[in-house]
Amino acid sequence: MKKITSLVLALMLSLSVAACGSKDEPETPETPGETPVETPGEEPGEEGLTGSITVQAEEGWKAYYEAAVARFLEKNPDASVELKITGAFDMLDILDSTDPSNEDIADVYAIPADRLAGLNQNEALAPMDAKAMAEKIGGFANYDAGLGGNFNVDGDYLAFPMNIETLVVYANKANAEAEGIDLTKSIEMNEAGLNLLIPMFDAWFGVGVLNSSDIELLGKNDDGTLFSDFTAEWADLAPEKQATVTAIFEYWKKTQETNASLWDAEAAWGILDTEFTTGGTGVARISGPWDAGTFTTQAGENLEIMPIGTVTVAGKPMKHWKGGWGLAINSRNEGDDEKMALAEAFIVELMNTDYAVDFFKGTGKIMENVPADVYLSSDLSDQEKAIIENVLASYQDAPARPLFQEWGSVWDTWKNAVLSWSSVKPADAEAAYKEIKAAFDAMMLNF
Repeated sequence: MKKITSLVLALMLSLSVAACGSKDEPETPETPGETPVETPGEEPGEEGLTGSITVQAEEGWKAYYEAAVARFLEKNPDASVELKITGAFDMLDILDSTDPSNEDIADVYAIPADRLAGLNQNEALAPMDAKAMAEKIGGFANYDAGLGGNFNVDGDYLAFPMNIETLVVYANKANAEAEGIDLTKSIEMNEAGLNLLIPMFDAWFGVGVLNSSDIELLGKNDDGTLFSDFTAEWADLAPEKQATVTAIFEYWKKTQETNASLWDAEAAWGILDTEFTTGGTGVARISGPWDAGTFTTQAGENLEIMPIGTVTVAGKPMKHWKGGWGLAINSRNEGDDEKMALAEAFIVELMNTDYAVDFFKGTGKIMENVPADVYLSSDLSDQEKAIIENVLASYQDAPARPLFQEWGSVWDTWKNAVLSWSSVKPADAEAAYKEIKAAFDAMMLNF
């Protein structure tokens, strides 16, 4: 249920001295970052807002958030905004173990999109007037068609889009040359073998491989019933999906033949870093923009960034998810007109598209509603521009990330199934698939 105060806020914003007149609805874009950015109007009205809120920010985000607070308080001198400097997941862990009334939980905090269902079930999120906020910020041609629509639960908008994210390919040019791999062409997983570094047991990375043939680890039908492609018999699995499972099995075989630790949930991460370092055998690995600094240390000037579809699996391009983060308002504020108005208005300032480049510099996050050329024509480094360009390219072809709560069961189900191969030692892909099917059959019994 939307708050009356949200409507009051929207009215205040519309009366602002710099508010714009009504505009025609623009065409709906397919790709984020193609919509012209509108200049946010002055906000709020002459009298400004009052009250106080706390806002969660990670240590690395502190400088950007402090600048946003300063801008906001200049317009609202009678308001107070206090930053709680802590990791987003750290705060969510506290929330999970207590409740929204805990004062250690901020009034405004960042959430990954996949946590929305659980937080909503725990009644931790206050509905906000996101459409009015989006209109004020600008750049959203069709708010519901993007990340904002994913935050809509039964008509209530429970978070506001903070950033979009997906995985890209990082390559080491020196290692590629030494291993005879041409980075101007696609990298086929079946041919690259262990030159391609993927912690396959971790579904976060594994879905990049599985999505190449549209394998649904856990899906939901229109009537709400759940299904998994991995409950099918091997003979009934579509040929392209069999080919993907076969590619994963062949990859596992190579780890066993070479005694590589890539199938060890503990040791794999060290192997990934060692082999990707210049002089190692690792040519390419997949990850998000947050790992660019680490990979730059490992590869130095040899680092190259490419769309995730550069890697193919049995001829089909890898795809990850349309992922992202949102800004949520603590449910304890629902019914508190002053705090809700202040929280919504601060989010508007925090996501001010005039500062999109500063937002990326300060958080490493890419705004959904800002066109690529804003970033590419800025003073960002060539590497930062390459990250943004390739994230946007990879995001375009990615499927939506499943956000329903039951999907959380997939993580361990997939991990345990594929790690079991090292003890079971399946003779072929069909035998390996039996372990996957058994695990997913058991998982489905819980729903």
